[in-house]
Amino acid sequence: MTASPAGPMLPADTFAGRTVLVTGGGTGLGKAIGVEFGRAGAAVAVASRNEEHRAAGVAAIEAVGAKAVGVEVDVRSPEAIGSAFDEVERAVGPVSILINNAAANFPVSATDLSPNGWRAVEQIVLDGTFFCSQELHRRVAAADEVGAIVNIVSTAAASGGPGMVHSAAAKAGVVNLTKTLAVEWAPAVRVNAIAPGLFPHEDLPAAIQAVRDPDLDDSRQPAGRVGQPHELGWAATYLCSPYAAFITGHVLVVDGGNWLRRDFAMPPFTPISDQLGGR
Repeated sequence: MTASPAGPMLPADTFAGRTVLVTGGGTGLGKAIGVEFGRAGAAVAVASRNEEHRAAGVAAIEAVGAKAVGVEVDVRSPEAIGSAFDEVERAVGPVSILINNAAANFPVSATDLSPNGWRAVEQIVLDGTFFCSQELHRRVAAADEVGAIVNIVSTAAASGGPGMVHSAAAKAGVVNLTKTLAVEWAPAVRVNAIAPGLFPHEDLPAAIQAVRDPDLDDSRQPAGRVGQPHELGWAATYLCSPYAAFITGHVLVVDGGNWLRRDFAMPPFTPISDQLGGR
């Protein structure tokens, strides 16, 4: 299967007059999502605790001719989130679309996972997603507007994630959150999720890079290739667009069929503890 062409998917005015906030929007897939919203006419707020990451995200979005602003936020803090939304509104307008992309992850066996490691991932992934979503809903409802949320999750939320117990459990919580809020907040805010497959990019953490074999990435995918970051951006912009106005509570898997792969003769099983060198 050939790779998809890069470039805009939606009309350039699809999100004209709308402001999108992307948490973790300065690097990797968050940055790619922000760029696609910019191509489709949105003003984009790049939210991150890291100043260098914010600057990179803003530069990438401005490079496609869109308006962007960086905002510092710790998604674990409801107070910091409220302040960030205020800052974005003063700079580029009220936020009506939220992409909950901020995450923390590192491969570790459940035996070796520390309490602090567990909390660090759970608080950013699950607590942060809820606190940001709650703030978005509060503001959209008060303004009598219509909003949209997309949560970035993982197929491990459904299948389990050996070596990623903290992340898989937190993402499973986000999937449940997505479905619950979709009902509670309809019709004011549509809430959907995307479960990406393998989308290599330059900002992958070193710990994740260490357990990959880039030479085998394509051959391990049923689609015959890995994903391209802009394809995830296309999925996010579609779910937030008027073209998906009747879709809510859905988890869209974008992985070339990889999570469904099963075979009569699977490769030999290697325990996660052996793979990671733990106990």
